Amino acid sequence: MSEQFKSIIANSIVIILLGLLMLLASTWWRLGTQFERGEAAFQSGDFPAAVAGFESALHMYIPFHPKIERAAEKLWQIGEISERRGEIARALIAYRALRSSFYADHWLVTPGIPWIEKCDKKIATLIPLAP
Repeated sequence: MSEQFKSIIANSIVIILLGLLMLLASTWWRLGTQFERGEAAFQSGDFPAAVAGFESALHMYIPFHPKIERAAEKLWQIGEISERRGEIARALIAYRALRSSFYADHWLVTPGIPWIEKCDKKIATLIPLAP
């Protein structure tokens, strides 16, 4: 192999790695930003914005990111709060958002299988009660 060809290969590898690192950093930042938006909306009682923020955070799934589990817990909490208030339609929205977010993150494996199973049970229980 010529030195020029080796240089091209090495530079290509560096460029690809830098691109992947930038993608990871951008996704990490956006995940955190969406989580914080969901949290702020949750604190102010804005149901649609809270669901949208936490759902968006889950759609930016990064394995082992600490806010993934917290976003799932928050969506579950929104569903439970809505359920206790008798707001079945809103509870279903929260549980379905949680479940579909993990399904959307599927590629080699499906993350959040325990959450999906919990949501399936809740949804099956609530559908007959929905208006």
